[in-house]
Amino acid sequence: MNNSEIDPAVQTELTRLRESIDNIDAAVVHMLAERFKCTQQVGRLKAEHDLPPADPAREARQIARLRALAESARLDPGFAEKLLNFIIAEVIRHHETIARS
Repeated sequence: MNNSEIDPAVQTELTRLRESIDNIDAAVVHMLAERFKCTQQVGRLKAEHDLPPADPAREARQIARLRALAESARLDPGFAEKLLNFIIAEVIRHHETIARS
């Protein structure tokens, strides 16, 4: 079935939902950008004071916190943890880069 065969009401609803998804994706990207601005500042502060790039205790607390938030939002906590682990790995990579410079 191609788009010309879809019921116009269904196509309208698909378009509306997809526009919402696009807006949410844009918000997610902007929120991640803001988060990384903050973590860059943390990385500089750590480098200035010879602190390690990673903080396993903080990371564990953040993962537990995010899993709980995901559960209350009815989002798969395993998915939320995978996402945060990916973000944390990127933050640590940035902190290591800052520490080397």
